[in-house]
Parts: sequence; C-alpha cells; structure tokens
Amino acid sequence: MKAVLAKAFGPLEQLVLEEVPPRKPGPGEVAITVRACGVNFFDALIVQGKYQTRPPVPFSPGGEVAGVICAVGPGVTGLTDGTRVLTFTGHGGYAEEVIADAASVVALPEQMDFVTAAAFPITYATSYHALKDRGQLRTAETLLVLGAAGGVGLAAVEIGKILGARVIACASSDEKLALAREHGADSLINYAAADLRERIREVTAGKGVDVVYDPVGGGYAEPALRSLAFGGRYLVIGFASGEIPKIALNLLLLKVVSMVGVFWGAFAKAQPQRNAANLAELLAWYTEGRLRPHVSATFSLERYREALDAVVGRKVLGKVVLVMN
Repeated sequence: MKAVLAKAFGPLEQLVLEEVPPRKPGPGEVAITVRACGVNFFDALIVQGKYQTRPPVPFSPGGEVAGVICAVGPGVTGLTDGTRVLTFTGHGGYAEEVIADAASVVALPEQMDFVTAAAFPITYATSYHALKDRGQLRTAETLLVLGAAGGVGLAAVEIGKILGARVIACASSDEKLALAREHGADSLINYAAADLRERIREVTAGKGVDVVYDPVGGGYAEPALRSLAFGGRYLVIGFASGEIPKIALNLLLLKVVSMVGVFWGAFAKAQPQRNAANLAELLAWYTEGRLRPHVSATFSLERYREALDAVVGRKVLGKVVLVMN
C-alpha cells in the first residue's frame, strides 16, 4: 500500500510517499481501507515534532479517517468487514490502509459520505467538548469565535447556535466571514481591518462576551481576553497563528474570568464513554441537517503537500480532505 512517511521529526519537506507492507490488526484493533482523510494543522506539528504527542518513527500523519473495515483483530465485537466507518487515529491516515483501535471506530450514518466523514470527528468533537464540557456555554450567552472560517471555528459557530448562544464570528477576510454567516453567525468582525477590542465593544454594546473560542492564538488573544464579561471563560484550543501568546495572569483576577485548556484527544482517551456520547449526539444533529461540514477542497494522496501547505498557510475555508483512489 502507499503511505506518506515521516522517517524523522523535521520539516514537511522530508515527508515521502512510499510503498509499505500493510499491517494486520492486533487484539482490539481493526484494519480500515482508507477512502478519505482529513488534513489538520496538528498534522504538520506532529511531523515537525512540535505537538503534544510524538509517535514512533517512521509514521504517517493524519488522524481523521473515513473508510471501510477490511480486517478485524482478535476480541473485536460489533464491527465486521465491509462496515463503513469513521475514526480518530491520531496519526497513520495519510495512507491507503490504517490500523485503528476498535473502541475509537464509529459506523457512518447512511447519509454521510466518506469525504464529509473525514472532515467531521476532530472539528466537531473538539468544538462540542470545548463549548459544552469546558466552556459550559449556556442559552442566551454570547460566544466569540476567533478563526471562525477554519475547520474547528466553523464547527464552533454551528454548535454555538445549536446551544442557543449569540455567535460573533471573527476572521481575517470578508470572504471568510461570509462563510461564517452562512453557517449561522449573528455578527461579524474582520480583525484584519479593524481594532478587535473596539469592535467587540461596539457589537456587544459594551457588555463584552461570555465565552471566547480561540484556535488562533497570537496577537488577537489578549484583546479577546480583555473583552470577556464578568465570569467569562476563555477557551484555549490551539495556535494556528504560530505564536503562543503570553498572558498576564492579573487580567484573570481583575476581570474575574477563567482561561480553560481544551485538548479533545486527551479527553477522548481519558473519558471514552463521555466522548462517545458527545459524538453520537453530533452525528444525530448531522442526520437532522443541523450540522453542515464545509469541505473547501479535496486532494489525492499524491498531492498531500499541497493540502498541508494550504492548511498551514491558513488559506482554507472549512476543511481540506485527502481522497484515496
């Protein structure tokens, strides 16, 4: 089978596409013929050795997989060859076949195609866990989403509306903001063209926001934090800008607000039953037509670098997906 390999941690240029022997599933595992794999910012971080986890080399990036089970390991029940599934593997997905922990595998709803499925687990599960479990977003509260046209940002806009919040979408272009509006955002802020803190003050009539959802980091973090209302929660999702902001902790004290870390992968591993319940609810919302994953581009496995470069360069609206032959 073909697989994209990182043989050492380093720049994306060192990735290679090679033929490798497929692996048989062990106890509690299944083998999946990959039909599509989501491309995420953390894929590049893992390859460069900059992510929270480091798989043993050589490895293939890609943690968001949709495909068909082709083999079942000892002890696996409830999953059979030929079942259409999605799964979160952490890595290994930029390949024609992947091994997955059976406990992480979920059968696809009949209405969900492989490309949509490969754009679903990380973005929606991350955003739902962030807003419901970590941010405790409540009906009638105001949610500010930074990077609102990216994969997790757009999911946060949709889920925020389902949870009954007023959603303010922030992005760096009018094109991105238009997409956020299509997915339910109530108000829009172009933070590349205006002072973010001042615009938040105008949009909220000076009241501030209750929850900030931040997958971007960088220079927009502090003005967003300063815009929290009393008792507000700041959700730290990631650092797509490439800059991890340094925040003065006295701001949390003076404003009586909280900063909350969100690491969905760790949550899914530590509390699999709660994660499974969250994912089941998200899939139900999808089948009801309440969630609309947006895939802006698909690439063949051979064009993995183009896909990664688009994501790392923040040129993506919604999600990018690799599609296998």
